[in-house]
This record gives sequence, C-alpha cells and structure tokens, in this order.
Amino acid sequence: MLSVTEGEDKPLKYPHMFAAASLMLLNKVDLLPYLNFDVEKCMAYAREVNPNIDIILISATHGEGMENWLNWLEAQRCA
Repeated sequence: MLSVTEGEDKPLKYPHMFAAASLMLLNKVDLLPYLNFDVEKCMAYAREVNPNIDIILISATHGEGMENWLNWLEAQRCA
C-alpha cells in the first residue's frame, strides 16, 4: 500500500518491496486535488521495478476503488 501523501517515488526508494508485490494499492486518492502528486509517474515507477504489478487506486473515505480491490482479492482466492 502506498499513500499519495508518501510521494510518488516510494517504489524507487523501496524497490524490493514493490518488486515482490503482486498488487499496489494507491491509497488516499481523494486527497489528490490538495497534493503535488503525479499518479502516472508513480505507476510508472512501480512498473519500472515490477512490470507485472497490478495497481488499484482507492479511497477508504469515499469508497473509490474498493469494489475493484474486493474483486482482485476474490480472483486471487479462486486462483
């Protein structure tokens, strides 16, 4: 999980963590209008260290992306 408040370069700072992950949850996207955060750059950095990583943008406050995350979890459970 990466929060938009942590900066878009977190995948480059912690490459082993993102290389080992199959999913990156980009959390707190409801705060994007108030931050200097480049979503596309962040996703590119994550895919630079792990080209196969799935990425879901979520906001627990607004519920955005929660259904996608639950569907991802269900798909993993059934795999």
